[in-house]
Amino acid sequence: MTATDDKKCPKRLHVITWGCQMNVYDSGRMADVLAPLGFAPTATPDDADMVILNTCHIRDKAAEKVFSELGRLRVVKQAREAAGRSTILAVAGCVAQAEGAEIVARAPYVDIVLGPQTYHRLPEMVARAARAGGGVIETDFPAEAKFDYLPDSATTQGVTAFLTIQEGCDKFCSFCVVPYTRGAEASRPAAAVIAEARHLVAQGTREITLLGQNVNAWHGEAPGGGTWSFGRLIRALAELPGLLRLRYTTSHPRDMDDDLIDAHRDVPQLMPFLHLPVQSGSDRMLAAMNRRHTVDDYLRLVERLRTARPDLALSSDFIVGHPGESDADFEATLHLVRRVGFAQAFSFQYSSRPGTPAAGAPLQVAEPLKHERLQGLLALLREQQAAFNARSRGLVMPVLFTGPGRRPGQLSGRSPFLQPVHVNGPISLIGQVAPVTIVDGRPNSLAGTLTLEQICA
Repeated sequence: MTATDDKKCPKRLHVITWGCQMNVYDSGRMADVLAPLGFAPTATPDDADMVILNTCHIRDKAAEKVFSELGRLRVVKQAREAAGRSTILAVAGCVAQAEGAEIVARAPYVDIVLGPQTYHRLPEMVARAARAGGGVIETDFPAEAKFDYLPDSATTQGVTAFLTIQEGCDKFCSFCVVPYTRGAEASRPAAAVIAEARHLVAQGTREITLLGQNVNAWHGEAPGGGTWSFGRLIRALAELPGLLRLRYTTSHPRDMDDDLIDAHRDVPQLMPFLHLPVQSGSDRMLAAMNRRHTVDDYLRLVERLRTARPDLALSSDFIVGHPGESDADFEATLHLVRRVGFAQAFSFQYSSRPGTPAAGAPLQVAEPLKHERLQGLLALLREQQAAFNARSRGLVMPVLFTGPGRRPGQLSGRSPFLQPVHVNGPISLIGQVAPVTIVDGRPNSLAGTLTLEQICA
């Protein structure tokens, strides 16, 4: 097919994404890599010349969910082949990295299996799959950084955007597969991060969320040589004209240094909302998880952050039912939640990941007990989130409007604390920050009103 033919009849690409914001970002970059080959996005796999499953290994039964989806896609692939149209089926992401051989054995109709560090090689893999009829596996950790070989992003993310600055993990928590699927911690150079952020702002992005498995472990090459800290990078990004807001996730307590804490105090573009996973309120469990921080370490860190930024709201992650967790350990987690107070949090039942230390640990907690504990923790966290939102009533908040709401005449936006905010207002406010009087604090969102001047703008 010639380049002219590609323009007349573009190939179609459908990407199914599971998991974290980094997978969302990676899916967009894979689309960017394939665009020069003539691939354009399509909403369904039925008319796609290539389908990519971008997978996540964190959630329970992740691999089985992938195989279930592959079974459905096999039917689509066979139907298209019967009609004389080929489909390249690829599995990417952490499940591909961890279980590539199993995917090939159980689903031989999959053409490409690629790990998170090899997305820049996709065009070569597509050519190899077309020549050989499938069977391409790329799950090595290459010496070159994938970001060095990715083209400038062509995907317009919108008013808010993700930007990956760090990948991999050196922490080796007992329950986690990330060090095995994403590799060692690696930081992108500051100049590359700033260039991509500048590109996003030129496309209309006004809020950027910096991403990494341990994003605050970032320590990248400085533009003039040497190394910058994460706090220094945030200060540089805040100087970009048109960038109104900055956020970052996911952070690790051990990487929250003085410079980053000072950035929360000094940089107005850095929003007063921080996701800081603790995982447990029990020192015994934290040691078993290999978290390498104590409850007291975490509490002292929270105190320092709130001293630097008194209006800071916190989010966190919790795992219940880790092997060896006792009733007392679980009660210690509830005590920590009550003591800190969270605006939002994510909690999960422990589930075994093959190859991780916790998978073979003694004293595995029974599933019914894990479920019971999770429900108790969820109830407390929902109560705290609802209370945090309720305290917003009557406040005037600067809201960044991100798009139209579900109802006619309604706009949706984000508060500084990442709360969804809904108001009635003109579409011209999208991409702008405007003061909103909060009239109702619901469990999962806020409702507000604009001034007459803003409505008439």
